[in-house]
Amino acid sequence: MATMNRRRWLAACGKATVAAALAATLASCGLVGNEYTFSQSQLQAALERKFPFSQRYMQLFDVQLTNPQLVLDSQRNRVSISFDARLDNQLFFSQPMTGRFALDSGLRYDSPSRSLVLQDPEVRQFDVAGMPAQFSRQLNALGGILAEQLLQDYPLYTFKPDELRLGGRQVEPGTITVLPDGINVKINRP
Repeated sequence: MATMNRRRWLAACGKATVAAALAATLASCGLVGNEYTFSQSQLQAALERKFPFSQRYMQLFDVQLTNPQLVLDSQRNRVSISFDARLDNQLFFSQPMTGRFALDSGLRYDSPSRSLVLQDPEVRQFDVAGMPAQFSRQLNALGGILAEQLLQDYPLYTFKPDELRLGGRQVEPGTITVLPDGINVKINRP
């Protein structure tokens, strides 16, 4: 009888240890209950890994964005990202021009890429030092195109496959809420 109680006790301890290890693993990923919460520093690090961003526009301008800085706007449930910008066009400029580019965007989950992506980004700032006045209209148009076409659906954070499995089942992110110090993503249970 003592042997049977001892086995039950050891089995219960083993299950508790496994449960505690699983809880610690999930907590380190940000998963608590049925939601993930990513800190601003986690998101900033994920964003930095995706840059620099380079794109050619209309076969005329080479645009490079570097040094992304993420700001969370919980009141509007949006994010703001500013970048160092470098604009090069050998036909019009003798040397590349530099400045700042900033956008404001909502977020959504993109299932095929398993990513939180920018949704409907809007230009807040596109200043290039030394830009000739005659190009200011084109610069503003270029900023709008960068935001609307090139950075629309740009991934802010990509989930690892195991982050979207819970209890052996595939789960999907649902409601995304921007917090003052992070982003909360509710998980839709199957």
